[in-house]
Amino acid sequence: MHKRIYSLAAIFLISAILLLCTGFSKDRIIGVTYTQLTAEAKTQVDCLAENIYYEAGFEPRDGKIAVAMVTLNRVQDPQFPKDICSVVKQKTKHTCQFSWFCEHKTIQNNSAYLQAREIALLVYANYEKMHDMTQGALFYHADYVNPRWKLERTTVIGRHIFYKQRDGI
Repeated sequence: MHKRIYSLAAIFLISAILLLCTGFSKDRIIGVTYTQLTAEAKTQVDCLAENIYYEAGFEPRDGKIAVAMVTLNRVQDPQFPKDICSVVKQKTKHTCQFSWFCEHKTIQNNSAYLQAREIALLVYANYEKMHDMTQGALFYHADYVNPRWKLERTTVIGRHIFYKQRDGI
């Protein structure tokens, strides 16, 4: 009986922490574990987790969520592929949209990857219910590069500057 009460208390505490950290309303959060996913969903979450890991693996939590949001914003936009893995692996004129993909990197920090996968799972399961802190961004770059894009800057999160297309383009 005590174990059940402690388990319920732990679930409540974890849910409360997630609510405070992600801006969800308590009736909207979808809790799912990686093992509950279908094989195809696992593949998509893995692609999203790799993108988070390589693009923002050592950024604050909001930076990781922001990278995930841009990836899924692209999935929703008709000018990009229709699934996460295709967005992550997309090339335009032999240039990878996410540079790490063309560099054939391997995961070096398992702990950072597992954190990225937790964020990927959270965003994958709750994307449509989440506040988009990137304000609809489809693009971003690190703050130490200047690609001279003619895009509308939406926000800065961690070391990344986020952009969307200007109205009318």
